[in-house]
Amino acid sequence: MKYIENELENLKNEILEMWTLVYSQLNRAGESLLSLDKDLAREVVYREKRVNAFELKIDSDCEDTIALYAPVAVDLRFVLAVLKINTNLERIADFCEGIAQFVLKYPSISVDAELFDKTRIRTMLDIVKEMLLEGKQALEEEKSQLAVNIFDKDTQVDELNHSATRIIADYVQQYPDRAAECLNLIGIIRKMERIGDHCNNMAEEIVFY
Repeated sequence: MKYIENELENLKNEILEMWTLVYSQLNRAGESLLSLDKDLAREVVYREKRVNAFELKIDSDCEDTIALYAPVAVDLRFVLAVLKINTNLERIADFCEGIAQFVLKYPSISVDAELFDKTRIRTMLDIVKEMLLEGKQALEEEKSQLAVNIFDKDTQVDELNHSATRIIADYVQQYPDRAAECLNLIGIIRKMERIGDHCNNMAEEIVFY
């Protein structure tokens, strides 16, 4: 049993390290969006390759653990949870790269600061960052209640997404010449909503484990 315990501990350390990397990507992508900082956006795009490589390594290590040690019961649930969490983290990183690409494609005057405030993009970003951190803590400390708290935050993100879409639609009616930028902004807000969904998925996996 000692060998499988060591392998499971290594898997846990790896997924927590992946989690930290993806949180860093989200933090940088969010800051680049709020400040329209192209240098930060480039860092996010550059580091995406590291996330992808790490995801493949964790997948491979999970497969090796199942093949070599044939885990059962709670050990098997843990490995399966790590596999699914790993996939969700990689998808979150993809959305972070999408946000960074938006910043790189548009000039520094692309979107009015007033529209950022009205759509509460900063609030949405803060909530999904909290969700990501709480999920990591829930797995690290193996506390289901911490994971359950994430579900309510996902509802908040969904509500902000719906509200922002209506606000941007009204803005486009007033300023039709900004329609293309506003459509892209809706895409960014949708990405943050999807990040919330993936945090919710990971919380479900932690509860399952």
